[in-house]
Amino acid sequence: MRELSPLSPDANQQLRFALLGPLQAWRGDTGLELGPVREQALLACLLLRPGRTVSRPQLLDGVWGPEPPGTGDRVIPVYVHRLRRRLDAAVIETVPGGYRFAPAGAGVDVDVARCEEIAAEGRSARESGDLDAAVEAWSRALELFRGEPLAGVPGPFAEGERLRLVEQRLVLVQGKVDCQLRLGRHGEAVGELYSLTTAHPYNEALAALLMRALQAGNRQADALDVYATVRRRLVDEQGVEPGAELRRVHEAVLRGDDAQPSGPRRAGAARPERRVRHELPVEIGNFTGRERELGLLAATADARVVTVRAVDGMAGVGKTALVVRAARALRERYPDGCLFLELHGHREDRETAGRQRVLRRLLRAVGAGEGQDSEDLDELAASWRAATASLRLLLVLDDAARAEQVRPLLPAGSGSMVLVTSRRRLTGLDADRRISLSPLGIDEAAGLLTRIVGGDGSDRERAAVRELAALCDRLPLALRIVGARIQDRPLWAVEDLVVRLADGERRLDELAVEDRSVEAAFRISYDQLPAPEQHAFRALGLSPTVRLDRLTLAALLDGTPAEAGRRLESLADASLVQRVTADRYRLHDLVAAYARRVAVASPDEAAAGRSGVFRLYAAAARCASDWGTSSPTGPRGTGPFADWEEATVWLDAAGGELVDVIARAAATDHLDEACWIAEGLVDYLTRQGRFHECRTALEMLLPLAGRAADRRMVSALRTGLGMMYGLQGRYEQARAWFTEALDIGRRAGDAREQAMAAAGLGTFANLEGRISESMTHFAEVARLVGELTDDDWLTGSVMTRVGDIHHQLGEYDKAYDRYLDAIAVAEKTGSPRLHGKTLLRLGGLQLDLGRPAEAVGTLGKAEDLAGRLGDVPLYSAVLGRLATAEADLGNPQAAAELRRRSRAMLDEQTGTASEIAIRHRLLWHGAVAEDLAGARDFFERGTALPDADANRARISRVLDDIGRRRGGR
Repeated sequence: MRELSPLSPDANQQLRFALLGPLQAWRGDTGLELGPVREQALLACLLLRPGRTVSRPQLLDGVWGPEPPGTGDRVIPVYVHRLRRRLDAAVIETVPGGYRFAPAGAGVDVDVARCEEIAAEGRSARESGDLDAAVEAWSRALELFRGEPLAGVPGPFAEGERLRLVEQRLVLVQGKVDCQLRLGRHGEAVGELYSLTTAHPYNEALAALLMRALQAGNRQADALDVYATVRRRLVDEQGVEPGAELRRVHEAVLRGDDAQPSGPRRAGAARPERRVRHELPVEIGNFTGRERELGLLAATADARVVTVRAVDGMAGVGKTALVVRAARALRERYPDGCLFLELHGHREDRETAGRQRVLRRLLRAVGAGEGQDSEDLDELAASWRAATASLRLLLVLDDAARAEQVRPLLPAGSGSMVLVTSRRRLTGLDADRRISLSPLGIDEAAGLLTRIVGGDGSDRERAAVRELAALCDRLPLALRIVGARIQDRPLWAVEDLVVRLADGERRLDELAVEDRSVEAAFRISYDQLPAPEQHAFRALGLSPTVRLDRLTLAALLDGTPAEAGRRLESLADASLVQRVTADRYRLHDLVAAYARRVAVASPDEAAAGRSGVFRLYAAAARCASDWGTSSPTGPRGTGPFADWEEATVWLDAAGGELVDVIARAAATDHLDEACWIAEGLVDYLTRQGRFHECRTALEMLLPLAGRAADRRMVSALRTGLGMMYGLQGRYEQARAWFTEALDIGRRAGDAREQAMAAAGLGTFANLEGRISESMTHFAEVARLVGELTDDDWLTGSVMTRVGDIHHQLGEYDKAYDRYLDAIAVAEKTGSPRLHGKTLLRLGGLQLDLGRPAEAVGTLGKAEDLAGRLGDVPLYSAVLGRLATAEADLGNPQAAAELRRRSRAMLDEQTGTASEIAIRHRLLWHGAVAEDLAGARDFFERGTALPDADANRARISRVLDDIGRRRGGR
């Protein structure tokens, strides 16, 4: 397989990736298999964002686009797991919020990163005047391209990167050839240019370079033939004449003059009498990052048309600094000047610039007197188009308010470029490229602040600066304000400001210096919103989560989801919220602080909004929970959710913010809603192994439960803690909480809470092997359930547990009937976890009855439910039982594959959920007996997990017992 570069002696085990062609990887000299193309697309999404956290929604969007598969969120961890196994390296890290490719220190080489480093060497050499070194560097960079980048890799992210990398290659070629021509090495360039102009027949920049090379080699006729060919193609196929630069080179060839472009290293040819203006403002010092965005803005444009590139983003994010930096990189390509206009679309101290006044200013800038005195917008715009028809201009329009403000200002000269900034996404403007700018990454933000404030560079200072950058939400405006306040001051001043900014209520007040203020910048954006959007923005200040969607806003506004969706889109266009996925949004921290501030001014709105959103979370938690829906108190129905699956997906999107929602509800005197949410989430969180979140929420509310209007919560929260500890195998703690809950329920005369607690005691007594005690508890549950008339879920759960007892006692017929009864109840109530667990038990019973074919059908249904639930332990248990069924049917290969999948799923997990799942897995005697060595290894890995002590000794005894029985055969 082709190598990226000669290997150094110590690189025999280096992991290398090649993306500048088909996606390939090597470990030393050995090529690695990268799997199906979708897995390659996911790998590309990570490789091309080195060191950055990429969330699951970003991966779904990048690999599949707007229509990911229904199982997409569950597929991502599987793909990551497979890639890790294939690469045999820890370069793909699981981090909070997603995954990260971490090449640093891992001996990893990526050709794209190497290409960018070499290209930077070339640019530095050219700027210092060493053209030979620039040619050599860019030649090395171009050698890394092995064809079309990411060839055959699907997905929107790969397609966008493919276009970017192809564009980057053309820029490298043009830079290299330009230097070769300046050095008089025209013979080296001609062949490559002929090949490239054939591949890119409409690229006028390449044609101009080829004509210059041919002219320099005294091949005037060939140069003129190139022009004639290109012009004929443009006129016949596109209906346009060549642009200004190609015409200039053509005229120089006709005269026999030097065809080199204007610039500091060229003996200049005569220019038109008009004075060329370069009006870019003084560049802001300490510009940091934005390499990708700069590359997109500065990429080669179509010389046949006027190119418009738009940058939008929230106030203070650095839009102007970015386009000024890009314009400086571009201006040498525009011989007729670079103009800069501030349109004052969002300036508190200036009125929005009138289009007539701006057009007169532009006409003066290009030396056109005709039409300047008119007050008619159309006439002025026509004069501007006429004046620029023969010019190739770079025009920067800063801080546009809307697309209508920009359209009359567009020049008419082919090959001209317009860079536009706005806080709004100017969807009404036809743009070649749109860049929505986000705050800096934390490393870039800390680096910018460090360069501003100076300091001694100590570890303590670096930590303080980094924390300060995070508190500034990585917003360049806030960073510069903070930097100005503490510039050249001692370390204690930095740490003092960190303390003050940590107070969310004071943060905006601290981010102000002289005439610059983050709050003032946000206020202008808010003031320009229509009244309905202002109401929606105030409501967002009440959201208990950073991420939100139209259901959240609808609950805050007491409106419809459709109306809320329209408001969110409008706020996103105004850069006051950020789109995260197609249907999820987020507020940046500082914008959220401002939203909370304006929300406080409307206390009645705030009270109604908070109540609505907390009830939405309570409805979602109960709808997603098997046993929460049967609660007799709290919100009734399923809210806006069609079923448990829809509610589960919605909660999944909330990520790790659910505990924050509960804390916010409790802190704002919505204690009942907080308790209802926590109770409903017990089932949802524990089935995903998120025990820490579950315990945090319940223990936070336990001291407050006595103040809740819903008196049932005093017992219900303790039952939730018992369930959580029991599912971790920590039976002693579980028993204590269930016992306490049962006593409280008895004193309150609450039959349902007594039944819930007694059922928990019976369930885990059964798992510990105390069958008699379990039967006693379930006898009490059966009596209590008889007093309840409408709790179908509890009834079905009791039937399942009674079936377990009959099964353990060998009363198979009774067990079979109870399982069927429980399944019927689960189907009726729409309780997927009860349904899935009962199907698992029925499948196990069918195996014990010697009916493996029936078991395969039953367990197949359980597998589907477990997958949809995202319940890893249940899913792994089902796969283990299916493995036993396949082995009984004489399919050892299928059985082995199912066991492998079961273990692989648990290997992806960490913590107590895996420990319990491993315990259950090892107690499947049939599977363990067939692969004792594998089971022993699996068990040993599990002993390193948290809270593994509870069952380690028991599981080890099971394995030893099975080993002895096998040895005696």
